[in-house]
Amino acid sequence: MPDITFAAKTTRLKGYLATPDGDGPWPGVVVIQDVLGLTTDLRRIADRFAAAGYLALAPDLYDGPRPKIVCMISTIRAHFTGRGPAYGSLLAAREHLVAHPRCTGKVGVAGFCMGAGFCLQLAPTGLFDATAPSYPLLPKDVDKLRRSCPVVASFGAKDPIVANDTAATLEAVLADGGVPHDVKQYPDVGHSFMNDHALPAPVRVVSGVVGMGYSAPEAEDAWQRILAFFAEHLSAAG
Repeated sequence: MPDITFAAKTTRLKGYLATPDGDGPWPGVVVIQDVLGLTTDLRRIADRFAAAGYLALAPDLYDGPRPKIVCMISTIRAHFTGRGPAYGSLLAAREHLVAHPRCTGKVGVAGFCMGAGFCLQLAPTGLFDATAPSYPLLPKDVDKLRRSCPVVASFGAKDPIVANDTAATLEAVLADGGVPHDVKQYPDVGHSFMNDHALPAPVRVVSGVVGMGYSAPEAEDAWQRILAFFAEHLSAAG
């Protein structure tokens, strides 16, 4: 079953593991949630990675031994500070993939909104082979991204949350560090344009107006860029 538990340092955590067809082995991808959690949309995203040939694990960062509201607050704070229990959960997810008998040992990480911020915090650690942050906030110490793993990043120019110059700043830092990268800002979309949450039609209209809506054409282009980039940087055995 796709819904699993996996071992962390002091407990077991819930997650969603999407497995490709066939026998493998496959590269792994840790898929990091946005602020809404382990949603149907995040499961859909993990399934799409699996359909492309990746063993994809989406950990539930709001799961844990403490009350859920405490886990939520701690996770959101960790996204900004670069430290906290959420990182232990994400590294446990990586270790679960690396130890999987049908994983090549190469592991990427992909995230959206809050999850994308985690991607950039983890990118310089040397633990991941490529990262795909979509509409992330930059870490406070942006210079550390000069030591990042390869990055394929996507932004919307109408994003009300992420500053409009973020894409250019990220590209400049990665280029200065000689980091392989593909950074693109789409002019006609805003935040969450890759997240197809099940919203009522009126809410979709409003979210689009305020720069928060899903947009299929740009989402599909971003998907093609991500999969091409991961194919290049995650293809060899680790």
